[in-house]
Amino acid sequence: MTDHALHFTTELKGLEPDEWLAALEVLVEEHGSFTPLGRDHMATFLDAGPKLLVTFENAVEVRGLPDAAPRGFAFARREGWSHLAIIGKAESWFRDPAIYRHFDRLIDDGFFEDFESVLFYGTGAGGYAAAAYSVAAPGARVLALRPQATLDPSVTGWDTRYMSQRRLNFTNRYAYAPDMIDAASQVWIVYSPQQRLDAMHASLFTRSNVQMLRISGIGGRLNITFDSLGALDPLLRHAMAGDLTPQRFINALSARKTFGAYLKGLVRRARDRGHDALAALACRAVLKRGRDTYFETQLRELGYAVPQSDAPDDDMQDAARA
Repeated sequence: MTDHALHFTTELKGLEPDEWLAALEVLVEEHGSFTPLGRDHMATFLDAGPKLLVTFENAVEVRGLPDAAPRGFAFARREGWSHLAIIGKAESWFRDPAIYRHFDRLIDDGFFEDFESVLFYGTGAGGYAAAAYSVAAPGARVLALRPQATLDPSVTGWDTRYMSQRRLNFTNRYAYAPDMIDAASQVWIVYSPQQRLDAMHASLFTRSNVQMLRISGIGGRLNITFDSLGALDPLLRHAMAGDLTPQRFINALSARKTFGAYLKGLVRRARDRGHDALAALACRAVLKRGRDTYFETQLRELGYAVPQSDAPDDDMQDAARA
């Protein structure tokens, strides 16, 4: 391995799927390796420093990112991390024998043993895979956003969101994610308690090495919201270092206090719980920064006048605790 940041530029944005795939292969081959995994998946590896980020990603979502590059590319450039990405061409829970064989080969070759720190990361289906395949690297860390534990209907038949994917085999290799994290040194499971089915999956990760990180009021697409808040990169850095704590998690998400979707959800939750005064505090705290039709309407519905000047910033903290 090289022990330095990689210097390359990405020109992947705006390409059609086949063009994107071809350009990605050329780019990766210059700094590591590109491995097709059957018809539906691929593995890209960037060989940089002694820290390895392993991500599980959807090609459609990757192409929608600002640079249309897998998550770890920025860390390979900025931090000097090596990066292994397992990419599905479509929505995938990474249940493919070609992926099993790839991880078997990596284990046989002692691939993960070459790194001083290994972090598996993914969200949703990728979070499931990050937990499930972490067994290949004992001592690794796992950061999984709203992961599924399994889609085996005999275990999680209550989750009816992914009916077509239930036909995949979730009972053979690298299968039940909560069992596969036993050898991990640290695991962080991030979920929103308002997303009931996500919270039910999270509750199945009952191991002593698991730290649950709950975040309320920002909806189900945690990775997208975290990106918008500038929170995901700091979380990955802390997870790689092994020092991600609940307080650091909350600190990384502090920008949510000015994030419109979060603030609207905060007001809705306060009203649903009958805390009208706290909902009004939140509305006034937002309106202190400037006019906003939504919060003005909420305030009038609550029976309060829209103020010309507002209450102190502590109002938002009080409402957030409701």
